[in-house]
Amino acid sequence: MASKADQLASNISFAKFSQATELKRRLWFTLGVLVVFRFLSFVPLPGIDPTVLAQLYSQTQGGVLDIFNTFSGGSLERMSLIALGVMPYITASIVIQLAASLSPTLAAIKKEGESGRKKLNQYTRYGTVGLTAVQGYFIAVGLEGYGAQSGLQAVVDPGMLFRVAVVVSLIGGTMFLMWLGEQITSRGIGNGISLIIMAGIVAQLPVTLSNLFQSGREGSISGLLIMGIIVIALGLIAGICFMERAQRRVLIQYPKRQTRQGIMQADRSHLPLKVNTAGVIPPIFASSLLLMPLTVSQFAGQATQGDSRWGDFIIELNQLLAHGSPLYMALYGLGIVFFCFFYTAVVFNPEETAENLKRNGGFIPGIRPGKNTEVYLDYVLTRITVIGAAYLAFICLVPEFLIARAGIPFYLGGTSLLIVVNVTVDTVTQIQSHLLAHQYGDLIKKAKLKGGRLR
Repeated sequence: MASKADQLASNISFAKFSQATELKRRLWFTLGVLVVFRFLSFVPLPGIDPTVLAQLYSQTQGGVLDIFNTFSGGSLERMSLIALGVMPYITASIVIQLAASLSPTLAAIKKEGESGRKKLNQYTRYGTVGLTAVQGYFIAVGLEGYGAQSGLQAVVDPGMLFRVAVVVSLIGGTMFLMWLGEQITSRGIGNGISLIIMAGIVAQLPVTLSNLFQSGREGSISGLLIMGIIVIALGLIAGICFMERAQRRVLIQYPKRQTRQGIMQADRSHLPLKVNTAGVIPPIFASSLLLMPLTVSQFAGQATQGDSRWGDFIIELNQLLAHGSPLYMALYGLGIVFFCFFYTAVVFNPEETAENLKRNGGFIPGIRPGKNTEVYLDYVLTRITVIGAAYLAFICLVPEFLIARAGIPFYLGGTSLLIVVNVTVDTVTQIQSHLLAHQYGDLIKKAKLKGGRLR
């Protein structure tokens, strides 16, 4: 039998959306921030000729550049102020989280609660600035030599002043984008960084679909293949929705308690463990670690002529890690599996959960409280994480493999679908939570009014 809360949640009506003032304010704020993000993606870096850059990109597009351009919402193609997107911030977050799990000093800071979290966030910001500066410098150098073989020059006035201007602009754009993401998280709806990435992918979706149908009209892609792509995409969306809601419910039992009628009754509840506890984080982390060095090396490869040992190394690296190559697929898959286990360990702590259950008198039937409960939860979580990691790797790698083998001249991957569907589901869930809280608030106000009249 459903509880009162479940019945109330099932009766949530979006018709009452207009009455939820706080929710509307948060949604309008989120929408406004995303509009600012899209405007920023059209502001070019200083010293860049947009017309020549568009010609060069059309000649060299494909592979890693298309993937990164999709995640940045077309900012890389236009070489805007936010060309690097939030990837430096994500990479810095990975480094700090790995360091916190390995360094006793950072681990102690992490255990300090809110103050420790603020310190780690500050370290992440410092790391973001450093990574953006390094990557921005290499991109500026690559832009100066970009198109040298075709006789085109994307940079109006190459030199050290141009490089400094690019580095400063990219640092400012990335830090401002990071700040926008934090503002969405605190004052809007959903996770800000994930929403910004999703907004970039959705912004490129019409262009991708247009290219798909244009290729079919020109005959470069058969109509049967286009239908197959659409069917596979719909199947992936259905599979993602199913797996993101899949969970392993661990039965929790509490000691018998005497009710008002004098009956001893044992309380039962469930501890839900999601099959994909890490969510969309593993593909984003794996993509950021793999795409950022590849983007820099690909720009550097455009600038090299292969007449030196360094130039030969860059060109060979680009060939080995080309989109769809065995090495690229292997590194991407391993990165997804690693970060799936790593982030699950960060999000869910079996020791802390077992201690909380013991403190509240709860236990798993057949398992002793304390250490045995911790071992059992770790056992269950590890095995369902294997399924979650396999699911993420399948969703992300199979479309990449099909794209590479079918020779599709643009990027339409499972990682993008996973991010869009996952972030959409999380955002809708938060909207429902706000509506439920608003509905509870109305019930409390009515109960107070009734109580006042009875006095």
